Amino acid sequence: MLPAGRHGLLVELPAGAGAEAFHAELLRRRALGGLPAVREIVPGARTVLLDGIPDRPPGTAERLARSLVTWRIPPLPRDAGTAVEIPVVYDGPDLADVASVWGVAVSEVAHIHSGTEFRVAFSGFAPGFGYLTGLPDRFRVPRRATPRTRVPAGSLALAGPYTGVYPRLSPGGWQLIGRMPEPGRLWDQDRDPAALLTPGTRVRFVETAEPAEGTAGRLAAGARAAEENRTEEADR
Repeated sequence: MLPAGRHGLLVELPAGAGAEAFHAELLRRRALGGLPAVREIVPGARTVLLDGIPDRPPGTAERLARSLVTWRIPPLPRDAGTAVEIPVVYDGPDLADVASVWGVAVSEVAHIHSGTEFRVAFSGFAPGFGYLTGLPDRFRVPRRATPRTRVPAGSLALAGPYTGVYPRLSPGGWQLIGRMPEPGRLWDQDRDPAALLTPGTRVRFVETAEPAEGTAGRLAAGARAAEENRTEEADR
């Protein structure tokens, strides 16, 4: 445990699964009134930040740190927390590469991925981007050797142990296996919370077909994006 600023405590854990379980236990105890008035609890890949710890009475953070080391953290039940279903069209440009790494047929990638229940471990990179865990270790894939300069909003992607959905157009180096037809659901500033995928949320991806009326527009948008990529590369 390390101090973080004047009112924070950063707890480092040996692995991501431990961070997820510790984060869930913090939320559970806070809901029961078993924590001081911590303003924010922010999970990371292998850390959890407790921020806004009151400095009155003096020594609150030190007492909290001493208490944390005595906790018994139960394993995180995979069926705990809110569940969200996300429709996905599995037609990403990296499907064949992912299938090769997994040692399966291309058609099996969608079956394996949509048959897995995920959980948002933490958020980052862009507003609304969640890092989802759940795939077994044997399905880890490397990042692309050359990142793309433009990844369309709603792209479903894999990298290392994580699954993610790009909430907006951005650069990215993850392997793209599909897309979410309505990416606007991922981040809505008029909603509370604004992010659909908050830490601790359970997620299932539901394979869906491309609506016939949307195919032409998607192809046109893809052609425009490809042309913009070529222009960008020529300018560089």
